[in-house]
This record gives sequence, C-alpha cells and structure tokens, in this order.
Amino acid sequence: MSATDDSSLLENYRTTGDLKYLGELYQRHTEMVYYVCLRYFKESEQSKDAVMQIFEELITKVNKQEIREFAKWLYVVSKNHCLMTLRSTKDNYELPVDNFMEFSTFLHQEENYVDQEERLSQLERCIDKLPEKQRISVDLFFINEKSYKEVVEITGYSMNDVKSYIQNGKRNLKNCMERNHEQD
Repeated sequence: MSATDDSSLLENYRTTGDLKYLGELYQRHTEMVYYVCLRYFKESEQSKDAVMQIFEELITKVNKQEIREFAKWLYVVSKNHCLMTLRSTKDNYELPVDNFMEFSTFLHQEENYVDQEERLSQLERCIDKLPEKQRISVDLFFINEKSYKEVVEITGYSMNDVKSYIQNGKRNLKNCMERNHEQD
C-alpha cells in the first residue's frame, strides 16, 4: 500500500462520491485507527465503536479538508475524535500518561488538569516521534497494558526485539520529555 494508492482512492471518492472507494481506503488504515482508539479508551468495544464513528465522520470531512497524506491526516482525526469523546465524559477521563511511572517526575500531584493535559500532549508528541516499531511496542506495553508475550503475539516481533523496542522507546521518551520540560 502506498500513499499514491491512497491518493487515488481518495480522489476517486471525491470525484464519484462512491463509498466503495472511501471504504477501501479506510479499510487499509482501520488497524491503526483501532489502536489509536484503544490507547485512549483502553476498552475494546468502545474502540471498535469509535472506528465506525470515525468512518462516518470521514464521509463528509474528506471533502472539506486538504489532505496531503491520508494516513497521517487520519491519525490526527482519530486522536481528536477520542480526545473529544473523553472530554465530553470528563468524569471517566483517565490520563494514560499515568501508566508511564518513569515520567512521574513530570506529573506532580499539585498540577491542575490543564497542566496534566499539556504533559499528556507532550507525551503523545514524543510517542509520535518514536520509530514505528518502538512506538507500537511502547503503546501496546504501557498504554494498553499488554505483556511482553502479548506484544510479541500482536506484532509478530521476536521477544528480544520487543524488549529492545520497549527499552529504547522508554529511553527515547524520557529524553524527549526532559527536553520538553527544559523548554517550558
């Protein structure tokens, strides 16, 4: 699958309005959308529902916005959908950043909700900067609370690779968060 193929399908949908093109395009990226949703909701059924809701949003959104790279654009749309859903049910809004105990120095008890949300946004930006295999492994292990064995099963990476990706990912996240903290 290439960005060119994505662009062709997107253009075909925009030209014809035929949902088969948008459906095929979205199908290529539903796994990524699901894992983004799972990162925020930490619940499979709610994440599956969100995947369907996001597709419904795309039917009109793709015609209203300039999209250079569909996969990146869809990632942002998915993340925003999840954040809006969580914000609309603030009582149930649990910051995933709490799973990263190594970064507790950045999250002080007295910080208010806005400060914690900014730290979460920084952490998300740092996670997004990780190399793909590190990002996937860290996301599954910390945010989705999967065991090493489960990460191996989900990703198909070897056990040694998973351990290495998680260890290197943690180090890279810590360095990124420290750089962001120093810039504040």
